[in-house]
Amino acid sequence: MFQKHFKYIPFLFLLFFISCAKRGAITGGAKDTIAPILVSSFPENYSAKFKGNKIKLVFNENIKIKDLNKQLIISPPMKNDLLIVPTTATKKLTITINDTLLANTTYSLNFGQSIADNNEGNPYNQFKYVFSTGDYIDSLAIGGRVKDSYDKDVPSFVSIMLYEANEKFNDSTIYKESPRYITNTLDSLKTWRLENLKAGKYYLIALKDNNKNNKFNPKSDKIAFNKGILTIPNDTVFELELFKEILPLKTIKPVQVSGNRLILGYEGKISKQEEKPTITLKNKAGEILPIIITKMSKKDSLSIWHKPLKAVKADSLTMEIVKDKYKKTFGFKIKAQKSDTLSIKAVQSGSIGFRERLTFDSNTPLVKIDKTKMKLIDKDSVAVPFTTDYDEFNQQLFVDFKKDEAQKYHLKMMPGAVTDFFEKTNDTLSFKVSTRNFSDYSNLTLTLENVNRFPVIIELTDDKGDVVKASEYTEGKTVIEFNNLEPSIYMIRAIYDDNKNKKWDTGSYLEKKQSEEIIYHKMDDVIRPNWDPKETFDLSIPYNPEVVKKKKPKDTDKKKTKTSPF
Repeated sequence: MFQKHFKYIPFLFLLFFISCAKRGAITGGAKDTIAPILVSSFPENYSAKFKGNKIKLVFNENIKIKDLNKQLIISPPMKNDLLIVPTTATKKLTITINDTLLANTTYSLNFGQSIADNNEGNPYNQFKYVFSTGDYIDSLAIGGRVKDSYDKDVPSFVSIMLYEANEKFNDSTIYKESPRYITNTLDSLKTWRLENLKAGKYYLIALKDNNKNNKFNPKSDKIAFNKGILTIPNDTVFELELFKEILPLKTIKPVQVSGNRLILGYEGKISKQEEKPTITLKNKAGEILPIIITKMSKKDSLSIWHKPLKAVKADSLTMEIVKDKYKKTFGFKIKAQKSDTLSIKAVQSGSIGFRERLTFDSNTPLVKIDKTKMKLIDKDSVAVPFTTDYDEFNQQLFVDFKKDEAQKYHLKMMPGAVTDFFEKTNDTLSFKVSTRNFSDYSNLTLTLENVNRFPVIIELTDDKGDVVKASEYTEGKTVIEFNNLEPSIYMIRAIYDDNKNKKWDTGSYLEKKQSEEIIYHKMDDVIRPNWDPKETFDLSIPYNPEVVKKKKPKDTDKKKTKTSPF
């Protein structure tokens, strides 16, 4: 009997293995990573003697259109938008031109990454359709790089433009007219290339064109320009630095916000005391009222402080603003309102750094500080010498003193220590701060190499290049020490202060003035507690965010003492 059934044993084994096999869905194979391909076009791509107003494109698979308004670059620009249909998945696109084309001109339609396959979204990268209304396709090109003159990161979607250098071009052209040729860096490129150009003389402009109208609006756009006329053909690599112009002063009608304060909004730059305009406030009798002008934090507005008008429900005031050639007069009514009152608040809470000044914000402008009614003591109740300083424009009171490590300080302001513009004085105020150990901080020695010229402003900023943590002005010194730095990630910014005013200055298109040069440097390592790193900053090397050196602190960098560097 065993022999009779032996022939079924292989079959039973096969059934056993099949039943034990892993169950699962059938996969669709490798993911599609291939971009669509243009199969045919009518008229044919790179055709000359183009006539009519329709273009048909046929692809090898269904495609979809995305972000066309951002990605599509038409050069030279057309006044009216193209009609591109359908907008749904398709293998065929029809493009209708709604403009009268220029004679003997090469046009380029660069779709960027707006055409992609319908299933996986693989983009047909930088697909261009080119045609000429003349007898041939213009084939000349220029290229270069774009950077931001102040920020370490370059904005995306920067337009690069060429204007013909002819008798029609003047300083107002870029504000009113579209360029002859245009390209765009799109969202990832910092380099650019203008192609299919005709030989000739041109002006080269770059815009961060926030209005997307191919025209310069100083209120919203950044601009870069190549000085002088360039001739094509040209094999120069052009570097364009974007900057935001300072708008000319323009003020907005004052608004009453309390019984003793008006707010004056403005366009332009008023960042410190010496930049403010001359402001005169008069009552309806023509009498000049005493005022104090202060800056509102993080707003393009000034506070105009005046004494409350006595027992008047409504009164008329006039305000005259004068600065250089600008002059404006406003008339307005004010009503009886509750007035702002004196309040003093400490900026630091708990701990204070060795590089910081003990700072207080005043809710109303101060006119008198009486040191005899202020007392500063340490944790042992020993009196600590101090000085005071007041920044009227920013309404900040500073108390300066030598700080020791691991120490506690107690500042007491007795009544009458400060008096404000409205003759109000403080009540008794008490503030406490403490310091940490010197070993909680770091001392950085920075060596500058290949400095082209002096003076130079050296700034330590946060990792984004926004907030200045420390700065040094050097007129020749190339070894700079930054002591008692908070542990953090820092960027280093060097500013060539060509006009020697100890600040960075932007450019002006109408004045044909470029902004002052800035070089960024990413530090080799994070600033750590209780380390004394040494860093070399070669100013001849442009900042490249893709190349960042990394190293670990060396034993030789470690602090050997807790002695104060002061």
